[in-house]
Amino acid sequence: MIEITVPAAVGLAAGTLLALVLGGVLLRSRRDRSRLRDEITDLRDRLENERAKAGRVSDDLTAEIAHLTEKRIPAVATRAAHPHAQVPGPLSSEFARTRPGAGLEGLLDGLLGVMTQERKRLDAAARAGMRGTTREIQAGLYRLQDVLRGLQQQYDEPELAQTLFELDHENEQSLRRAQVAAVVCGAWVGLAREESHLVDAVSGGQSRLVGYHRVRVNNHLEPGTGLVSHAVEPVAIIVAELLDNALRHSSRDTDVTVNLERAHHGVAVTIDDAGVGMSADERAYAQRMVAGSEPILLSDLGDPPRMGLAAIGQLTRQFDLSVDLSTPSPYGGVRAVLLVNNHLLSHVDPVLRPPAAAAPRSTRPAETPEPRANPETNGKLPVRTGVSSRTLRTRKAANSAPPAAPETPTRTNSPRTDDTHTETAPAPTPGAADDVLPQRRRRSARPGGETAVPAARPVPGQAPPPARTPEDSAAALGALQTGTAAARSTADPEGNDPR
Repeated sequence: MIEITVPAAVGLAAGTLLALVLGGVLLRSRRDRSRLRDEITDLRDRLENERAKAGRVSDDLTAEIAHLTEKRIPAVATRAAHPHAQVPGPLSSEFARTRPGAGLEGLLDGLLGVMTQERKRLDAAARAGMRGTTREIQAGLYRLQDVLRGLQQQYDEPELAQTLFELDHENEQSLRRAQVAAVVCGAWVGLAREESHLVDAVSGGQSRLVGYHRVRVNNHLEPGTGLVSHAVEPVAIIVAELLDNALRHSSRDTDVTVNLERAHHGVAVTIDDAGVGMSADERAYAQRMVAGSEPILLSDLGDPPRMGLAAIGQLTRQFDLSVDLSTPSPYGGVRAVLLVNNHLLSHVDPVLRPPAAAAPRSTRPAETPEPRANPETNGKLPVRTGVSSRTLRTRKAANSAPPAAPETPTRTNSPRTDDTHTETAPAPTPGAADDVLPQRRRRSARPGGETAVPAARPVPGQAPPPARTPEDSAAALGALQTGTAAARSTADPEGNDPR
């Protein structure tokens, strides 16, 4: 038996212990290498995933940039000109929540603001240029109007008078177009008038149009219903543009009906046509234009620009008027309602300042006293005879002219200076009866060599006649109408002088 010595045993134990330690270390090293290998593999997989994700983000960003340049930026440019246009969103809703998506949205908002400001700047420059141009055109047309009306007062030949009326009407249409363009560009209406009957403002707007004879005005207002001075011309312009649309979009064998009625908040001017009407989108667009609540650029008016509704919108905003186009006409066309508020209304004495002769009479006539008879004529109204055939022909030519515009205009561009043919009534002859028919005398000599008839002067030392009362004026007007009717009935219809 081999004896194991103590040193050998110690060495053997030490070797065994060393072997065990080395085996543990080796085993732990293997486990660490396996874990490390797994971690490396996991890191490689994560790296590949991140690379794939970055590639997808890059592709999405590239697609969004291409979509931005091809679709979204042109849509933003269109929206700058037409606010109702829609701008498409990003291709991916998730991309919009990322930082690059938010950056692109900010870029579009900034681009839209810059383009809108630039359009406004260009529009302001265009408006300034058009205001200067229309101001010169209006001044020239006003001067031509003065010349034509001076010729109308100077010559009595029916054929020449008819030609002058037609030229004046053509000039009035050109003046209306220039006036509308100036109003759209922010200029003043160009005329300052005194207080006038509202029906005269409506007739004045009617007289500026082609086809004015198709308009039927029904006046249901109290006599004397008028407009304050600064509202006369705006109302005439608005009525003219509404009537122009009604006449243009309706058949020539149909009428356009205008009703003037009292409302709780003012006066309503209702215009009905039997035309083609408007679709819902067209009516909404027209209502937005006439409301005047939003600024309208010249580029929004089309090519060629349609300025009528835009001019109405400018005037309704400036003068606190309102126009409604939301209701179809019962005749199948369009109904337009202009509401003139109470603070723009006034009262004009219909006796001292009656409305124009061509204006439709009210269906609510004021009560007037009966004309008083002259005791010197045995209780009979005086009959005026001896009206020349030339005067009758001149009246016939005047009746074929369009309705007269509101009276007493004062133009801010070209004030009238030709007053050599103004007619005034002479002073009453002393001792004459109060109901003698009024006579008119010219202040200057006639071209044919006729001299002006001077007005009669009061006799020194004699008291002037008393002032006329409204009853006396009514009696004189009644006598004038009766005498005129009698003269027309006795005149020769062939145009020969009955004398």
